[in-house]
Amino acid sequence: MRKGNNSGNYRNPCLTMHQPWASLLVYGIKHVEGRSWPSPITGRLWIHAASKVPDESTIKAMEYFYKEIYAINGVTDIKFPEHYPVSRLLGCVEVVGCLKREELAGWDMVPEGVRLEAQTDYCWLCEQPQKLLIPFEMRGYQGVYNLERKIHDAAVRGLSPVKGPLPVKFPLPDPRDMFSLKPGCIATLTPNVKAAEVDKSSSISAAIAGARAAATQFSKKDQNSPSTSWNNTHEETENARSYNLRSRTRSMPKNNASPSELTDKFNNGALRLSQEEDSSFDKSEGSSSDNQSSVADLQPPTKGSLEYREKSNRDRYEGRSKDNQSTGIESDSRHFPRPPSKVSLSVN
Repeated sequence: MRKGNNSGNYRNPCLTMHQPWASLLVYGIKHVEGRSWPSPITGRLWIHAASKVPDESTIKAMEYFYKEIYAINGVTDIKFPEHYPVSRLLGCVEVVGCLKREELAGWDMVPEGVRLEAQTDYCWLCEQPQKLLIPFEMRGYQGVYNLERKIHDAAVRGLSPVKGPLPVKFPLPDPRDMFSLKPGCIATLTPNVKAAEVDKSSSISAAIAGARAAATQFSKKDQNSPSTSWNNTHEETENARSYNLRSRTRSMPKNNASPSELTDKFNNGALRLSQEEDSSFDKSEGSSSDNQSSVADLQPPTKGSLEYREKSNRDRYEGRSKDNQSTGIESDSRHFPRPPSKVSLSVN
């Protein structure tokens, strides 16, 4: 990892982006992150996907765009992400420099397809993409911000390098200066630099137009970025959770267990549950029968018996205490006096 040269106080810089741009960058398909402002950092940049669920038309437009520009360099086998999770930390890239649009578009030391990614005022040049094996759910913020320490420490352990369809190494204008890729550096080396003419077929022109239209829907809301979202309403959060759940369901391995194995597991579980229910039912039956027998043994006392006299004395004391109600310990002693220790056995 290249040690960063940050103009701000960034320890673990992170950038929130809209989907599908966020995943395309982490998967190494996208090499340039376009902004209307120059990159404040070089080095590792964490990528977070915003909460807005991408439209299918937007995904198709961007995938078509990259298919066309890669075809210029003879690359046709592109493995796009199976799903585009939202409200998640996806991974990181290495920002090696930043150029103005006209500089990158006319820089003949990079592939033609990469030059066609120069569609915004400033182009952040990204290398060495890495994705998280398990994306972290978290909230994003505007601009470049510091990733929380606990999230960063956990995320570092879950990174996996990604090999894109056409890995690009941006050459340094000054090999002795690791941070020489700055706005204006290419223009200084070649003052007459102009946008190189790429043979644009009708399909490429249509792909570029579609990509610009897809990005315009976000640039209207935020002039700083065509691919950054700051909407975190309750409705979008619920939609994001539902979208991520559907995406994970579609991307789960389908052959984890055969139908017969699943049936056996189900039957064993149902049998075990049935046995547990029968056992608990037998226990309750036994306890119920014991209670019934003990209740049957309790017969009401007959007049003149010892139990009858004890009950009569108890009722007489309790009735007397109701006439003299008071509070505190003294009241309790009057309400519930002890029954006499001895009861006469004679019958009048």
